[in-house]
Amino acid sequence: MMALKDILYRVTINAVVGSTLVDINAIHFDSRSIDKNDLFVAIKGTIVDGHNFIEKAIEKGATAIICEKLPDNLNSGITYIEVENAAEALAYIASNYYEMPSKNLKLVGVTGTNGKTTVATLLYQLFKKAGYKVGLLSTVKIMVDNREYKATHTTPDSLTINKYLKEMSEEGVEFCFMEVSSHGIHQYRTSGLHFEGGIFTNLTHDHLDYHSTFAEYRDVKKSFFDNLPSTSFALVNIDDKNGLVMLQNTKARKYTYALKTYADYRVQILENEFRGLLLKINDSEVWTKLIGNFNAYNMLAIYGTANLLGLEKDESLQLISSLESVSGRFQYLISDEKITAIVDYAHTPDALKNVLETINNIRTKNEELITVVGCGGDRDKTKRPVMGNIASTLSTKVIITSDNPRSEVPEIIISEIEKGVEPQNLKKVVSIVDRKQAIKTACQLAKPNDIILIAGKGHETYQEIKGERFDFDDYKIVQEFLKQLQK
Repeated sequence: MMALKDILYRVTINAVVGSTLVDINAIHFDSRSIDKNDLFVAIKGTIVDGHNFIEKAIEKGATAIICEKLPDNLNSGITYIEVENAAEALAYIASNYYEMPSKNLKLVGVTGTNGKTTVATLLYQLFKKAGYKVGLLSTVKIMVDNREYKATHTTPDSLTINKYLKEMSEEGVEFCFMEVSSHGIHQYRTSGLHFEGGIFTNLTHDHLDYHSTFAEYRDVKKSFFDNLPSTSFALVNIDDKNGLVMLQNTKARKYTYALKTYADYRVQILENEFRGLLLKINDSEVWTKLIGNFNAYNMLAIYGTANLLGLEKDESLQLISSLESVSGRFQYLISDEKITAIVDYAHTPDALKNVLETINNIRTKNEELITVVGCGGDRDKTKRPVMGNIASTLSTKVIITSDNPRSEVPEIIISEIEKGVEPQNLKKVVSIVDRKQAIKTACQLAKPNDIILIAGKGHETYQEIKGERFDFDDYKIVQEFLKQLQK
């Protein structure tokens, strides 16, 4: 238990009704989880307003309420704290309740449209190999050194973040690498955390269903760097025109990386093939098992971060050469028939373009490139025709299919993707609503030496249809169909 007055440190308070000396057992922003002597934080969400559940929380035993507007009827014996922003208040409250765990380790946030998972996960791998206790907060999983937990969001809610950081602190973790999404920043989930550093990978078309404009999306990312303290570092990709924007108002020490521009950390691609990349990072050559220009950027971000966190140059390069690809990120297999199948999370136009251009740069052009692609439902609709155009322009055959349709009708999503296919590419394209059937068809169309790209879901092991999740793993399914072809 902790006194409410101690939990409120750094929270901007407008009004207090009742005593702040009461002891708090636990903190919740979901009234269904409330128990005796708990604190309920009423957050105005995009769908549900927590203020409508204040009475229910009190009935279940809450002794204190955080809200942006005091209820008309106040219960005696209950403490009400009116704040400017309940989501931001929750972040500080969570940090205070768990005794500011982010200050007990070196926390590095990775933000950008593409590459967050790869950079954060490979930094976790690298520092583990270097002999440190390491934490990871990613889209794919949460790691407390060697203990693994399932992830539900790219950036978890602030209570969850601080709970795991506290566990890491108790476990003696020295470094933690965390994906920081624009949703997470905008919803104050990272407020109250102390970051040792921030990494910016790139900024491309995504999440315009949530952020009304690209400028707003960019400025939300920028606010993460604006809030870094002078003791932190900011490492940004300046081949992306938004890289320098991220540095405009930051107090952090500024560092840059690039493939095409002069920067603190520079990379040159010497060899690019399906076996991996030979890179020249600053003045040193290093071989990596990862593939493609986008991974050259990722490796450079990882090298720069390792350097800024104190690892020796030679050790960093040696460890980079041993890193393995992340689940669902350019994850590939080659069948006995010499058919290459690649599973990638590419679910934005830029990510899809990067993956297809990478494959086209490596392949001999004597083989087919068959792309299976879809778009998620209840998400940014403007990218659908763009992805249809990219897939049909850069592939020899395209199968448009379902991704996670969620509450939308799959046929409508597919028709919106089809709108981006130019007339000269129509003959390349076929639409199959059932994703499993689409993957099976791609395998049946493929001949020896052909390449199949299955884009969009990557590491996900489910498909979400009409609010229900079904087991679905692109990698396992394509593996299974290619084995059947060998019989």
